[in-house]
Amino acid sequence: MIRMLIGGLAGGFAMFITGFLFWGTPLSALAMSRAGEQDSANLQAAMAQALTPTGTGVYIIPDPASAQGTILYGRGPVAQVFYNSGGFPVMDGSALIGGLILSLVVGVLIALALRMAQADFAGRARLALIFALAGVLWMHVGQAVFNHAPWPYILYLAFSDFVALAAAGLIAAKMMDSKAVAAPASESTVH
Repeated sequence: MIRMLIGGLAGGFAMFITGFLFWGTPLSALAMSRAGEQDSANLQAAMAQALTPTGTGVYIIPDPASAQGTILYGRGPVAQVFYNSGGFPVMDGSALIGGLILSLVVGVLIALALRMAQADFAGRARLALIFALAGVLWMHVGQAVFNHAPWPYILYLAFSDFVALAAAGLIAAKMMDSKAVAAPASESTVH
């Protein structure tokens, strides 16, 4: 149980570091599209005017809940906006702390699931990789398939999460591996 817990915490920490490398460094520019400064200011002002009264949330624009919205949606352009009316710092310390805690919890859950598998390292490693791949395909690639989300962002997100989940699973599986390397038998000569 101790090995499982330590493996899960180590795997969760690896997830956190992996997430930082993909999203907290200039690598994240590979996934993002950018609007110019004036365009960003114009969009921010439009969001503040149109969305602030209804508050923080996820908005489908245009809203296809009406006949007119359906027509506008079909014409395009369309967007799904994750909107926060209050804003927050680019490098938000509370998000980093919360993210670290979440990573550690997820790492322990991965380790717990792998421990229940009652397999050897190779079996646990295969399980970790298959579930990491299945998870990102369904949760991330599914967004591009079902909701027409932009493929470059989705593929980057899926790859980054696959690497993080796989690392967590492989670390946890390795740390739970109870096979100790056998020390070579002392060579003695029998006459």
